Amino acid sequence: MGVTIHFEGRLNLQNYLGLISLATNFAFANNMKYFLFEEENKTLERVEDEEDWDYIGPVKGIKIQPDIDCDPLLEFDNNYYIQEYCKTQFTDIETNLKIVNFLKEIKPLFEPFTVFDEGEYWDTGDIDLLQQHIDSCFTAINEAKVENINLSGPFRLADGRIVDLMEN
Repeated sequence: MGVTIHFEGRLNLQNYLGLISLATNFAFANNMKYFLFEEENKTLERVEDEEDWDYIGPVKGIKIQPDIDCDPLLEFDNNYYIQEYCKTQFTDIETNLKIVNFLKEIKPLFEPFTVFDEGEYWDTGDIDLLQQHIDSCFTAINEAKVENINLSGPFRLADGRIVDLMEN
């Protein structure tokens, strides 16, 4: 359930500073909070061949918070690999469009770079279709809350990620 943009790829090492510059400019131009970071030991949840696994080790990047109602962006592992998602259904549609356009701008810096956009805007550019997905998401969330009165949400986790529903 949700409208989430999933993306992954390996950044070419020589493009790291260029990506940081593009990301900083993107965040600044759109009045988004951001900060550069490096951590010696962090766990990143990953999926490969439909199997969950954890990367544990050094992490760095730029954490951009596109909107208070949206997931943060851009953490790289030690090999400059990124596998993230950005849940956007709770923010305005304009923020979703900005994120997709930013990902299209940075795509050439990666080899390879893949995107799966549950709102389908990445592939279609169709704002009406994106809005239909957002509306369907809210319908599903509301139906789930009716079916189970112990569900509520959304919730923001300590790492900035958003969870649609959780049981009380």
